[in-house]
Amino acid sequence: MRIHHLNCTTMCPPGGRLVDGRKGFTGPAALTCHCLLVEGRQGLILVDTGFGLEDVKHRRPRLSPLFLDLLTRPQLNEGSTAIRQIERMGFQARDVRDIVLTHLDFDHAGGLDDFPHARVHLLSDEYQGAVAQATPLDRRRYRPLQWMHETQWVTYPSGGDGERWFGFECVRDLAGLPPEILLVPLPGHTLGHAGVAIQNGGGWLLHAGDAYFYHGEMAPDRYRCTPGLRAYQKLMQKDGYLRWHNMRRLRELVQRHGRDVTVFCAHDSLEFELLEEQEKAPERSPLRTFVDTRPPLHA
Repeated sequence: MRIHHLNCTTMCPPGGRLVDGRKGFTGPAALTCHCLLVEGRQGLILVDTGFGLEDVKHRRPRLSPLFLDLLTRPQLNEGSTAIRQIERMGFQARDVRDIVLTHLDFDHAGGLDDFPHARVHLLSDEYQGAVAQATPLDRRRYRPLQWMHETQWVTYPSGGDGERWFGFECVRDLAGLPPEILLVPLPGHTLGHAGVAIQNGGGWLLHAGDAYFYHGEMAPDRYRCTPGLRAYQKLMQKDGYLRWHNMRRLRELVQRHGRDVTVFCAHDSLEFELLEEQEKAPERSPLRTFVDTRPPLHA
């Protein structure tokens, strides 16, 4: 399988380096919406969608002002949507047969409308939580206008079946998908949040979604996170204990199996740029961990 790294809209919340930790830069922060496009044997597979065309055209009804104008401030444009990036590669929307979601937050599921022929795979707890809209924050993070026309849901229980994956429970045998793609339950940020593991060549990629936000949280020597992202994670978490528990487990995964598994999250721009660079230069050694001791990016 060939895997492409897509940034499906940059979010620019206020706070600059207090949010993204990028030394030497001024102005608002820059957070990615890191999605994956997998060229499979039976067609294309998307992991998350980022924002979609309808979010660009009708941003006010589709997105909460809390996030649109204050907390995340996405820089919405058609060229950054998954569908437009896929079209520039020479594919069409109908070539995307399956979409695997880490969760249904507005910045991960906004592009579902752009792929009407695709089946959408996610944990059943996530689907039920999004439909329930149980709290005021849920009504702002889950935006039914983004997925109300979706009919091809494929949901899975959170309990793993089959063998465990590096100590994690996982959902294997995703309907119609190759066995190299797994859903790994990582609740906390939302109650149905999951990572998506993909075996490619001799190693694994784990898209950890919003299980963490900053590469320093996976550092093998000591935990670190920017003040802005630490506060945002606390604001958005559905279960703080589960979030911290799974973050620690991911850190242990990096420490013990970093040679076999590359772990990355949805919004860290350094992780995205390093993996995008690796995609363009595959002859280089795989990037297994991420540190913040590199020179400033975009220098």
